[in-house]
Amino acid sequence: MDSDGEQLGVMPVQEALAAAEDQNLDLVEVSPNTDPPVCRIMDYGRYKYQQSKRSHEAKKRQKTIHVKEVKLRPKTEEHDFQFKARHIRKFLGEGNKAKVTIMFRGREMAHQHLGLRLLNRMTEELKDVAQVEQEPIQEGRNMTMVLAPALNKKN
Repeated sequence: MDSDGEQLGVMPVQEALAAAEDQNLDLVEVSPNTDPPVCRIMDYGRYKYQQSKRSHEAKKRQKTIHVKEVKLRPKTEEHDFQFKARHIRKFLGEGNKAKVTIMFRGREMAHQHLGLRLLNRMTEELKDVAQVEQEPIQEGRNMTMVLAPALNKKN
């Protein structure tokens, strides 16, 4: 194929190289596994430049998602709970994920059901803006759960 996209047909390699050299362009093998291999006459440097520009633009439009962590204790009072819930609501509204951690100390380890109840309450409080991405799991002295922004079911 030449630089305009027109097919030149099957030709020997030397002839194809000479045709590319006449146009001051490169002969690039596009599909080596076919029989015969498909080659194209193009400006390879320009092609690589355009490819890097496209990947740079795609990266610019890409949105990164951060995981914000909120820590609670099993004995967290109502006002503090509501305050943390508002923060999580704000994080989810910005498109980030929220990791809710319940920290147990000393004898609180014997009452892990209180931490689980607190996480379930948080899920209920935020069910309009959040969905549970990772169910509550116990990791040593911490119980964690990950919430993600809820998918709009209107679409």
